[in-house]
Order: sequence, then C-alpha cells, then structure tokens
Amino acid sequence: MAAVETALGRIGVAEAGGGDRTPIVFLHGVGSDKSVWKPQLDFFGAARRAIAFDYPGYCESDFAPDATRDDFASAILAGMDALGVEKAHICGLSLGGIVAIAIHSAAPRRCASLILADSFAVHPEGQAIYARAIEAAATGLRGLAERRAPLLLAPGTPPEVCRDVIDTMAAINPEAYRIGARAVWLADQRARAAAIDVPTLVLVGDLDPVTPPALSEELAALVPGSRLQVLHNASHIANLDQPEEFNRAVEDFLSVVEQSA
Repeated sequence: MAAVETALGRIGVAEAGGGDRTPIVFLHGVGSDKSVWKPQLDFFGAARRAIAFDYPGYCESDFAPDATRDDFASAILAGMDALGVEKAHICGLSLGGIVAIAIHSAAPRRCASLILADSFAVHPEGQAIYARAIEAAATGLRGLAERRAPLLLAPGTPPEVCRDVIDTMAAINPEAYRIGARAVWLADQRARAAAIDVPTLVLVGDLDPVTPPALSEELAALVPGSRLQVLHNASHIANLDQPEEFNRAVEDFLSVVEQSA
C-alpha cells in the first residue's frame, strides 16, 4: 500500500509488475478500496504493470469535497500521469465501471481497452438504492457492511474474504462513501457508453443481485462491438468470488486486443 502525489493531490496506489506490455489499471467499487484487487495485481503483475488506485477520499487518497464521477476520472488520469502511464487497459468494477466510462469520455486515447465488471450505464433503481445507502451509512458503515456482504459475495466465499470485505468497507470515510454512492447510483452514462470506441469487455457475475446480468446485457448492447461474458457462481464482487475465472476472462480479452493492435 502506498500513494503518489499528483497534480490533483495525493492518490492511493498499489502496484505490481512491469515490462513493456500495456499496463492495466484497476478501479474499485463504492464500498471498497484498491486492496480488493490483490488477486488481480498478483496475476497480471507477472506479465505487465498492474496498478490499482483509490478514489479521492478513499483509503490513502486526499479527500475532495463534493467530488463527482468526472472528478474521480480526473484523479485517476492524474495518477496515471504521476506514474508515467500514458495509455492503459482500464478495468473497473461497479463504481469502477462508471469511472472507467467517464475516463474514456474525458480521454479516449488513453484507454487501450475497457473492462466493465458488474456495472451499468444507468440503474433503474439507482435513486432508491442511493437513498437506502445514505440512510444506512448514517448509523455506521460497519453495520451497513455486515448487512451488504451477503449480497456482494456468493455463497461459499471463504470467511476470511468476507471479513476483509466488511473491514474494508467499515474503514471508509463516511463522507467519501456518500460521495461515491452518489457517483455510482445516480449515474446515467448511456450516451457516453454508446460513444465508446475502444475494445470493451463487459463482465458480470451470474448471481449478482446488486447490478444484475440484465444491466450488463443492456450496457453491452449500448457499447459498439463489445463482448459480454457471464462469470459463473459469482456475485457482485466477481473478482473476489471467482478470481481465476475473472483473471482468465480478462487475460483472454487482452490477448485478443493486443494481437489485433
């Protein structure tokens, strides 16, 4: 765990690997931080530079009052600048997918490809989910995390993974969580999704009740030429539920993208 100073302030970062292949950047969900990507950093870091960032206000990043999803995108781009990363594959889960789409909208030429996992362009229940999340967070994020974990992870997920998910969410600055919840649940990026012009993989867990597969199907239908893949026995945090299947799906996609480049 570490952080990097950027033109927009301090941004938390975890990194593995190196080499000449195009780096991959990982973006976490609203109730998480960069640590959720450890299985992916370990795997992809064996062959390329793999980087996970925190959003403003999360973990080791400076707080940014009233930040928007576009501010999150700007912060990630500033983090890439600080690390000397001109172009990367951008992989985001849930809120991370929302931010990935915003990054493409702001700087499409810096995206070698997009991987949008358990995310959406617009959520039909977004306003209600946002209201419930804010109300629940007012009484403490640990209680919210304990109630949410069964929805975020598939049955049979190892207890230690469940504990890590709960502890990570409980440690989030409540105001940063409220900002993140607004950024994800109130998003409507249908026009931005339809304008994506880089190779795109849409991933979703078949057991995800938070952003169900139907929303990924809608997202994939919006993004020209995108590919949809369903991960079996995976819930909302699919990269933790089925890390090997998640990594394999992303690696296969990257292989095709880079062979075609």
